[in-house]
Amino acid sequence: MSTPADPADIFRQEASDLLEGLEQALLDLEGDPGNRDLVNTAFRALHTIKGSGAMFGFDEVAAFAHEFESAFDRVRRGETAATPALIAIALNAQDFLRTQIESPDSASAVIGLCILADLRKLTQSAPAALDAGAKPAEAAMSQDAQKVYDISLRFKRDVLVNGANPLRLIDELRGLGEARVTPDVAAIPALDGLDPLACLMSWRVRLTTRAPRRAIEDVFMFVADDMELGIEDAAQAQGKAVAPEPPAPAHEADAGGVKRIAKESATIRVQAERLDSMMDRVGELVIAQARLTQLSAAGAATLGVAEEIERLTSSLRETIMGIRMLPIGSLFGRFRRLVHDLSRDLGKEIDLVTVGEETELDKTMIERLADPLIHVIRNAADHGLEPPQQRRDAGKPTLGTIRLVARHAGAEVLISVTDDGRGLDVKRIRAKAEENGIVAPGAPMSESELHQLIFHPGFSTAKEVSALSGRGVGMDVVRRAIEGMRGAIEVATEPGHGSTLTLRLPLTLAIIEGLLVRVGATHYVIPLTAVEECVELAAEVDERSKGRSFLNIRGDLVPFIRLREIFCEPGRPEPHQKVVIVNQSDSRVGFVVDQILGNHQTVIKSLSKLHADVPSFSGATILGDGAVALILDTPHLIAAGQTRERRGGLKPLEAA
Repeated sequence: MSTPADPADIFRQEASDLLEGLEQALLDLEGDPGNRDLVNTAFRALHTIKGSGAMFGFDEVAAFAHEFESAFDRVRRGETAATPALIAIALNAQDFLRTQIESPDSASAVIGLCILADLRKLTQSAPAALDAGAKPAEAAMSQDAQKVYDISLRFKRDVLVNGANPLRLIDELRGLGEARVTPDVAAIPALDGLDPLACLMSWRVRLTTRAPRRAIEDVFMFVADDMELGIEDAAQAQGKAVAPEPPAPAHEADAGGVKRIAKESATIRVQAERLDSMMDRVGELVIAQARLTQLSAAGAATLGVAEEIERLTSSLRETIMGIRMLPIGSLFGRFRRLVHDLSRDLGKEIDLVTVGEETELDKTMIERLADPLIHVIRNAADHGLEPPQQRRDAGKPTLGTIRLVARHAGAEVLISVTDDGRGLDVKRIRAKAEENGIVAPGAPMSESELHQLIFHPGFSTAKEVSALSGRGVGMDVVRRAIEGMRGAIEVATEPGHGSTLTLRLPLTLAIIEGLLVRVGATHYVIPLTAVEECVELAAEVDERSKGRSFLNIRGDLVPFIRLREIFCEPGRPEPHQKVVIVNQSDSRVGFVVDQILGNHQTVIKSLSKLHADVPSFSGATILGDGAVALILDTPHLIAAGQTRERRGGLKPLEAA
């Protein structure tokens, strides 16, 4: 029997989504302060956090959210404008709420009081008692005459497992006025048949209150899908002798009686660890299927079964991969706040434009992309975009733009960060590299190689060290992170008009399509996304190529490297060698192999700590016969091929 989820963890998960929505609404509101929908969205998020916090025992969170909500309610009623100053304080309050929920020990009460004081000052709202015992629902009281409501409550059996506490909700009703509570225990069985996790009681409450009906409904807004709620005006019902109606269906709502009952959700939350475990099992299934295929090749009787299992395995793999895919917009949304704060700290007007938020990427990739993209965006804002006066002098608008774009390209995802700033100063980059001893003075280098110098550890062209730049830390971290995801980085720049940094990433880090090749007795896998074509290297061409490393592929000179030499394979090469032409970042290099064995579904296994730093390999996989094949790190090997090309003076060879 699985252990029920911790109610506190359920609240934290829900609150994280609500805080994200609150932040996005506040950022949008800064640019469109009169938008009532945005104001209501922010208010609803606060209201939900307040109620959920009280229900799950996060009393300090509920109390702070109540004060935050009370101040923001004046904006909702049109009594206070959503000025940039108010939005700035509201964002600070949102940050404090997140700290209260995620790291309560580090949430200073003094800081919280200061934030609320600033909010009250800007909204001119009277302070209320900030104590955990205060009932947030009291804010909903009106000065109307008292009314009497008859309220019926019936919860789903599993409401306790889901983290709700009916008694806390009834206590909130008591906070609205005088409440007479009558429990109904008729459905509770004898002790030996009692399920301690099932909610079998129901309640009737007669509530005398000045609060509007909406305040009663709001008490139960967080469990509305897990209960039947009936609210009836007792004065209107007097003198009526009407039999109680049966509960309304899930799709109906009766204004005088049952409000809502449970509806099935179209989505469920799944723990990431369970997805990872399932992905591991699928990987093992792919390996077992490959072994069966290899064994069945010797016997026709099992071949049909092997093909059917292969089809099912492929379908299951694609399904599981689809489950792991998430829209990258969940990541892009985080950077709006980053750019907002950078604009304030740098004194620059910056607009962030995002395109392709619906582009899907493996959840693990999205998690690992956050830090590299933060570095890239900070670099674009600090180094790329000029201060307002310099932009005016250059005939540009003072508002600088950073464009964050994601799109699919085959089995890859391209993520580009473009700014309309000053562009890279190639001369300064070279001078700084020579000054730091990174390159020899006067050494020949292409423009693309000069661009790549910005990723060298410790490299920086900043004239001053600031809180954001100048310490030579950042872009080298980006390159290591992207290469660790089997990706590559491309840089393009136009002096005076800006730069574009493009990340090329595989869709997933779990299973890839690969080209299985053999060099001597060793098998290697080349990621299929990098493979452009295969050609034969005739024996006479190979004999003439000693000391030379170029092929002429339809008029293009393509450098090639012999994997046998690179990996020190013993023995002589076979007579009919093949050349696998790979393309990475518009650079083409040929890998000379003994045999091409065909496509292979590659389950990627990490290398041991002892071998993790070997640059030529990005991982390993297990073949059908149990042997291990190493996965080639094509960007590294292509760089090696380009190094050979620069040593130059080599005549091209014709591919057979």
